[in-house]
Amino acid sequence: MLQTTRAIVLRTIRHGDRGLVLKAFTESFGLRSYMVRTGGKGPSRMAALQALSRVELVVTETADRDLHQLREVRVERPYTNLSMDPVRGTVALFVQELLVRVLREESADPALFEFLQEALESLDTAEDLSHFPLLFLVELSRHLGIDPEPPVDEADHFDLREGRFVEASHAHGHVIGPPQSHALAELLRAGPDAHALRIPGPVRRLLLDQLLLYYRMHLEGLGELRSPAVLHQVLG
Repeated sequence: MLQTTRAIVLRTIRHGDRGLVLKAFTESFGLRSYMVRTGGKGPSRMAALQALSRVELVVTETADRDLHQLREVRVERPYTNLSMDPVRGTVALFVQELLVRVLREESADPALFEFLQEALESLDTAEDLSHFPLLFLVELSRHLGIDPEPPVDEADHFDLREGRFVEASHAHGHVIGPPQSHALAELLRAGPDAHALRIPGPVRRLLLDQLLLYYRMHLEGLGELRSPAVLHQVLG
């Protein structure tokens, strides 16, 4: 049965001489894999299949199959700045690598899909991306069900294992203290709005690594990401 859905391209994998497997996070079905025939389809289809493209898909959904059939694809929301800006491109590589690792749900999640759409729009249009990776990790954690508990008075350390703020007397090997814990508290209070944030570069870099460790501790099989090393160099 033919279905139409919005989707975000995660990646494509070569399949034989004239085919690709498209991994996409769809609005209607969640995470999906689609077989794409590439012969004679021209460059417009391939452009639509670039990582993080926001597209509309016409697909054949077949029950009890892991691989479905792509019939049509078109770019639904083209980017304005992303492809021409190396800083945005580096952040996009981080977002893509993270999403490929953490998106696993094969059912619709409209709230998560809309969050990702808004985040990608900010990635394309925001003037300052310094805090974007941290804000993205914090907001995404809420949709994945691993969000940290809000900060509380006199608790100035964050327990990565327990996902909550604690007092210094409870510190152990997986607890982060000031200034990174203070910065995390700011991020949790700010929500998606980064205009008031002024977290120094060294603190941002350390906190990014610590939040990725938090993700690895709470999401089985995540593993180490390759993109943060380049991200640190680009964002400072």
